[in-house]
Amino acid sequence: MAGLTIGKFAAAEGVGVETVRFYQRRGLLALPERRGSGYRQYTDADRSRLAFIRRARALGFTLGEIRELLGPADARSTGDVVRVAEARIAAVDRQIRDLAQLRCQLRRLVDMCGHGNGADCLALRLADAIGPA
Repeated sequence: MAGLTIGKFAAAEGVGVETVRFYQRRGLLALPERRGSGYRQYTDADRSRLAFIRRARALGFTLGEIRELLGPADARSTGDVVRVAEARIAAVDRQIRDLAQLRCQLRRLVDMCGHGNGADCLALRLADAIGPA
């Protein structure tokens, strides 16, 4: 599927043309040279790179982290990849911990408000303390 114009390239990967241009401006995708037709043509390697960027974004990697992972092949090592991935794991672990705490707080709120009367419900007491909206 090599030789795609930007519109066909973007559509094939399920993104908009502006997304492709955004990634190019951020240095994540190269800007292909113009061919004899006058159009820039994207290759299968470009498609693979864009698919990697999209998967990494879906997993929560920042653009900076993706840039580090995709940097020039001769400028990165397996250690670089491991370092970036471990940093993402640590961030995910923090998010999991924070979400677990939030879940516990919400569970307590449901228990207090669902099984007690209005005087037992923390949310109602907080609403009363804050006043009308």
